[in-house]
Amino acid sequence: MYTVLRPATPIDLPLRHLRYRVRTWGQPQAGVPPLVLLHGWMDVGASYQFVVDAFSADFYRGRHIIAPDWRGFGHSLPPAPCDHYSFADYLGDLDALLDHYAPDGQAVDLVGHSMGGNVAMLYAGARPTRIRRLVNLEGFGLPATRPQQAPGRMGQWLDELQQLRAGTIQLKTYDSVQDVAARLRKTNRRLDADKALWLAHEWAAPDAQGRWAILGDAAHKVVNPQLFRVDEVLAHYAAITAPVLALEASDDSLGQWWKDRFDLAEYHARLQSVPRCEIGRIEDAGHMLHHDQPQQVAQRIEDFCRA
Repeated sequence: MYTVLRPATPIDLPLRHLRYRVRTWGQPQAGVPPLVLLHGWMDVGASYQFVVDAFSADFYRGRHIIAPDWRGFGHSLPPAPCDHYSFADYLGDLDALLDHYAPDGQAVDLVGHSMGGNVAMLYAGARPTRIRRLVNLEGFGLPATRPQQAPGRMGQWLDELQQLRAGTIQLKTYDSVQDVAARLRKTNRRLDADKALWLAHEWAAPDAQGRWAILGDAAHKVVNPQLFRVDEVLAHYAAITAPVLALEASDDSLGQWWKDRFDLAEYHARLQSVPRCEIGRIEDAGHMLHHDQPQQVAQRIEDFCRA
């Protein structure tokens, strides 16, 4: 199994009436912004361990690094049953997290992957003075929608709430941690076996029946009742004052997911609304680029945050 070079310190932080699991590395440094790492959908903060291990010694020594488990993921599970998650709550949680670790309006360097990248971009528009540098790892957003889709989307949400109550929306369980690791490698062909086994212990845990269950709430599979409104997203992008580095993998995730509904050309066009945005590419990587090429990703984060 992968050997961690720089162990994190996990704590449970009271945050917006939840118990939030947060991993930290290092200590606050006077005059140096914290580095906050936001994971994606059905992932955990521990997902950044390989990148943290790949940081250069001087960069690592000089930073307080913070990686939360989003609400309903990892060890940040709600104390009472929940049947859906509002996207705006992630921004509220991030705001409260920064108030704790970067008080008095201190600006931070922010990295977000996938869903976490989308949260980071919206937050940077809503709270521009809170972000000094922003690295977006494949936080593409979603295909454009039309207002006429709203009734159908709301109806789909209501249907899926019923399915969740009936138990037909669930997360898969596995016989062993080795099976969880195999599942991770099936999804990501570049993930080494030793890293997959280490991640499996962070991504899942034995349930009451002894099966390995993903550390996440099945309610995350319920569709968002609100449409993805591109005009509102672009308004957020335009309000960002921090320099942004948008890193994408050499594999075309958008082409795989959305075919002709949403592609890199449209994503790049949206990024033109960001006042200061650089687009970068990580070679020999897929959507989990921080797992596939942690050295490349770490170096790009370092270079960008040193500027």
